[in-house]
Amino acid sequence: MKPTPSFSGLLQRFFTQRLMAQRQVSPNTIASYRDTFRLLLEFAQRRLRKPPSAFALADLDEPLISAFLDDLEQNRSVIVRTRNLRLTAIRSFFRFAAYQEPASSGQIQQVLSIPSKRYDRRLVSFLTRVEIDALLAAPNLLRWDGRRDRAFLMTAIQTGLRLSEMTGIRRRDIELGVGPYVRCLGKGRKERCTPFTPETVNVLNVWLKEPARGNVDLLFPNIHGGPMSADAVQHLVAKHTTAARLRCPTLKDKRVTPHVMRHTAAMELLQSGVQPTLIALWLGHESIKTTQIYLDANLALKEAALAKMLPIDAIPGRYKPADDLLQFLKNL
Repeated sequence: MKPTPSFSGLLQRFFTQRLMAQRQVSPNTIASYRDTFRLLLEFAQRRLRKPPSAFALADLDEPLISAFLDDLEQNRSVIVRTRNLRLTAIRSFFRFAAYQEPASSGQIQQVLSIPSKRYDRRLVSFLTRVEIDALLAAPNLLRWDGRRDRAFLMTAIQTGLRLSEMTGIRRRDIELGVGPYVRCLGKGRKERCTPFTPETVNVLNVWLKEPARGNVDLLFPNIHGGPMSADAVQHLVAKHTTAARLRCPTLKDKRVTPHVMRHTAAMELLQSGVQPTLIALWLGHESIKTTQIYLDANLALKEAALAKMLPIDAIPGRYKPADDLLQFLKNL
């Protein structure tokens, strides 16, 4: 008789063989999947009253997985998008398990049939020019971390890089001479280059004159010279937003996060007349459909479209061709 499939062995092979060796996913994906299964195993341990290393694949059935997802929402207060993200990681593992343990296909299909939850898609939040200026003026330039923070915020708002892309920038990834740009490795291990504006180049040139700390290759290290954590970036954004609210009242009604700065970069491009296809390339979006959220949030574009419409009670005029001579001059 075939022994009960070992969950421990399957999970380890999923991470080492499937994710790391075969798919070569990014460290951020590994970290996200790791956190998902850490939370799941802790929840299952409380339910099953045995250590995770003793779990069989059959222990992680559909009722337990569904209870775990409900617990995330009810007791950990996660949003629906985060709940769906955890479910995506679990589905990925069970699809791997389906090939490894075909005898368990019935249980696996039940888990894979757990649906994602639908949720309201709110308009993206972004900063106006006045709010950007207030935020960039908030750091204390008499301090080392204040000068770093201003260079960090300026780069993030102008380039629209993701948080993980910002903290991973090395000095050799930027070019500040002719045709200045930053090179980064984004989602899906896709490399892209994003140009700098002259203002960002000036700020970065000043920042690069600072004495190096610790890991000299990092563009934006922490005070000990190591890489900045996500929590550290969120803290610096929150700290300077609080200070900026004193000079810019509209910031009091906004929750500013590192991702809001990415949205701000996209909206700056859109309001400058850049086509959505180019914005998608700029931000590293897999599909232009992702960029659609900025069109939805841009009220100015909608107002411009409205201005071109005739009033409801207006009488449409007859078509009148342009004068031949004027048309000739226009076409020159």
